Amino acid sequence: MLLSAQAYQRIDRELAKFPADQRRSAIMAALAIAQEEKGWVSSEVIADVAAYIGVPPIAVQEVATFYNMFDKHPVGRFKVTVCTNLPCALRDGVKAGDYLKQKLGIEYGETTPDGLFSLHEGECMGACGDAPVMLLNNHHMCVRMEQAKIDEMIEELKKQGESA
Repeated sequence: MLLSAQAYQRIDRELAKFPADQRRSAIMAALAIAQEEKGWVSSEVIADVAAYIGVPPIAVQEVATFYNMFDKHPVGRFKVTVCTNLPCALRDGVKAGDYLKQKLGIEYGETTPDGLFSLHEGECMGACGDAPVMLLNNHHMCVRMEQAKIDEMIEELKKQGESA
């Protein structure tokens, strides 16, 4: 068992939502719980989730590799995903991404040397009217991210990283 007892309890709550013969319906939720706890979903975590749910490992692997919210490699403490899909791109999404690359000194798909930030390029996040849009740690949407707001966000996250 790779996860905490609390994580397995949360997975059990997800499993209870589905008939016994449809346990695979809880794969996405189980992977999200595992990633929240571990920071990413390694092949060992994928195998553990599969065994716990009672499905073949390939069923969990398929979900983990299909959806881009699941990280198959370690990421920084703060994962910033920038929407560069066309509507955001037309409203400075690409410019915001370029600014973050320069500010953090990394490219998309990379992590800062201190392990604090990872930068990723994302697809539509459904908030085109609030572009440029970023997603923080797959859970918190940041909207209208002009340079001043990006600076503010990075400084606040650095403070959180120092206090941890």
